[in-house]
Amino acid sequence: MNVITLIHSDYKKYKKYGGNFLTIVFFTQGFWAVFQYRIAHVVYKIKTPILKQLFQFLCLLWQKLIEISTGISIPASVSIGHSFYIGHFGGIIINAKASIGNNCNISQGVTIGVSGIGEKRGVPIIGDEVYIGANAVVAGKIHIGNHVLIGACSMVNCSIPDSAVVIGVPAIIISQNGSKGYI
Repeated sequence: MNVITLIHSDYKKYKKYGGNFLTIVFFTQGFWAVFQYRIAHVVYKIKTPILKQLFQFLCLLWQKLIEISTGISIPASVSIGHSFYIGHFGGIIINAKASIGNNCNISQGVTIGVSGIGEKRGVPIIGDEVYIGANAVVAGKIHIGNHVLIGACSMVNCSIPDSAVVIGVPAIIISQNGSKGYI
């Protein structure tokens, strides 16, 4: 997908949750952060070194402005699929090496980060249609399957199979009902 298609898919997802063009574009901080990420990710992939460095510098300044005004940190090197939705702004940190699938939702206070020692040190790979609740932490060299629901205030530090619902610290599987209805 090209950047215009990705931005349009993100916009359609925000529109699905309510709001008109003006509200989404001018008053929705999550959309600002996702929009900035999409542009910065294109710049991150530029092959021409001089052009890349110039545009990366400008995108880094833009990213810092977004971080300060929204509390959302999405580095340009993150891999995020289409239709990404941030439900509320504030306190969202995504590691630069993380990977997030298509049609995912995250809430405020979410951290997707690095953890572990030795060969187990790394960042998560998150599947498609995953919902991550408020203040959840997903950390380590783990894989989160498709259609997973991670409950609010949970700490996920081990791999989770498809369609699981997890809660707690550390998170445990409580059902196989998945994220249907949350995405």
